[in-house]
Amino acid sequence: MPDFSLELAARTEGITGPIIGVDEVGRGPWAGPVFACAALLFERPAPQDFLNALGDSKQLSRKKREALAPLIQSHALIALEEASVREIEDLNILGATKLAMRRAVEALEAQIETPIGLALIDGNQPPKLSCKTKSVVKGDGISASIAAASIFAKVARDQYMADLAIQYPGYGWEQNAGYGVPAHKTGLYSLGVTIHHRRTFTPVSKVLTQKDS
Repeated sequence: MPDFSLELAARTEGITGPIIGVDEVGRGPWAGPVFACAALLFERPAPQDFLNALGDSKQLSRKKREALAPLIQSHALIALEEASVREIEDLNILGATKLAMRRAVEALEAQIETPIGLALIDGNQPPKLSCKTKSVVKGDGISASIAAASIFAKVARDQYMADLAIQYPGYGWEQNAGYGVPAHKTGLYSLGVTIHHRRTFTPVSKVLTQKDS
């Protein structure tokens, strides 16, 4: 269960500014932007049952994530940002992910109007930030701050893709959020590539190549 052990350890090491958690969602899908969320949960009052409910967003059911999202917004200060499909194609997915994370951290810092002391970043390839960073592999299962950011980003991106699915039916985005499941592949081959598809991703580029041949 994620907790505040990393945040508390940072305090003992002399970190005095706000400690936040940062995570992304949407690196793997064939379509849609990548989202990143920065969350300030540490040292903000929150009920223990809410903190106990936090966990790895990928391990929680969709229903549980959607129930937690408004609670996260109530108990944490958050900033949600994205990097577009165009930016993914220009920078590659890793570069775009770091861009989205940096935007989220900067947006959160603007809200609190004080320099961030430490950003706990999920994964092992943190973006370059103006504050100190600490990479935490599988951090959404370790840090409550990262878990809150992960869950909120996941719910927000899933809803974004569900809204896109209304405009672009047939790809199953309301269910698969743009990931490469069979229903999405079927739609891609039968309906073609949309402006929201990541054309540099191999499954999408193959469709484009077959179309041009």
